[in-house]
Amino acid sequence: MATSRADVEKGGSSPRKAKQEPGKVPSPLYPQHEGEREWTPWLVPSILVANITVFTIAMYYNNCPAHNANMLSLLFIGLRLEQQFGYVRIGGIYLISGVGGSVLSSLFIRSAISVGASGALFGLLGAMLAELLSNWTIYSNKVAAVTTLLFVIAVNLVLGILPHVNNFAHIGGFLTGFLLGFVLLMRPHFGWMERYRLPAGSPCTARKYLPYQWALMAVALALAVAGFAIGLAMVFRGANANSSCGWCHYLSCVPTASWSCAN
Repeated sequence: MATSRADVEKGGSSPRKAKQEPGKVPSPLYPQHEGEREWTPWLVPSILVANITVFTIAMYYNNCPAHNANMLSLLFIGLRLEQQFGYVRIGGIYLISGVGGSVLSSLFIRSAISVGASGALFGLLGAMLAELLSNWTIYSNKVAAVTTLLFVIAVNLVLGILPHVNNFAHIGGFLTGFLLGFVLLMRPHFGWMERYRLPAGSPCTARKYLPYQWALMAVALALAVAGFAIGLAMVFRGANANSSCGWCHYLSCVPTASWSCAN
């Protein structure tokens, strides 16, 4: 044992290590067998380049710049929400908001077919607004956050009045996500989260959630269930919501001298 330690201190090799013969290249960690070719280094880059090429050609051929905008919006909005609340709740809000947007779109748009993920994305925007209002006590720059979020939502809804844009899907998805945000994204209030940092003897509350949070959750849940029940019943009956609301079609398209909303 003393001899081995002395060899190590002098720069010698440990008896556990394999001796390397002079003039030979040391063997790699994963030795390569005789006749085996190194083909894996170019496989992954080739697949990556092929996917990017196919994606670019598909976007150009189908003239779909809006799809890129949807993906970027999902990336920035979805990451923030998923990091805080997990993919299960955010994924549920995303899917249910898409269904809500489709239900409202089916009630008002009778002569065209519309597809896209914008309704689900607006559901995430609505959920962000509901989360901000429900968890009001844990945020510092409340007014700035609400103002910024409302501005983004308003700009996107105004863009929806352009022709060939299904703004009913946006509105339905936003309302669905807004209601689901009160139900699924409720967090403990500031006093309960900071109770362990308070000095000894300081008054603290044992309630994890405040009464207004429970009230918002109950009202939002009732409105969401009632809205889906009524909307789906009208869709299955083949009802036309335009007959009950003569001005609602302006929410999706406003005719001007530059375009018409006939189609």
